[in-house]
Amino acid sequence: MSKKEISVNSREKIVAFENALINIADGINIEGDGKHVVTESKIAPIKHSFADGVYVRQMDMTKQTVVVGAIHKHLHVWFLLTGHITVTTEDTTEDYIAPCYVISTPGVKRVILANEDSIFVNIHKNPSNTQDIDQLEKEIVALNYKEYEEYINKNK
Repeated sequence: MSKKEISVNSREKIVAFENALINIADGINIEGDGKHVVTESKIAPIKHSFADGVYVRQMDMTKQTVVVGAIHKHLHVWFLLTGHITVTTEDTTEDYIAPCYVISTPGVKRVILANEDSIFVNIHKNPSNTQDIDQLEKEIVALNYKEYEEYINKNK
């Protein structure tokens, strides 16, 4: 089996896992509908901060919290400030123990498991300096691979 076949197979498993969670989402133990980015959460509280040209998104994850992320459109950096997480993508599963940071490539959907209470921070460019979270999310992420491919094809 080629790496591409393994990759696609793992991508399908991640999407199937996400869809299974969406189907049983109750807004209490599982949040999300697959049509919107979760910008406020009771399960993994999110804090939005801004600096000139920069958007900071902090997610506080309690132990055993699982997050299926959107697909980021741009190269960005994320930091694990405290805790221990396991991140699964279509290519790999990696453990991260704070403090650490990762340069994150675009086009990747991640499943993140908090092995202990953790603070996870994404740093994104924000050239328009908007503080409209809905607008930022449209610029920064795609909700599914079809939307991501359309973005890539439009911006070649």
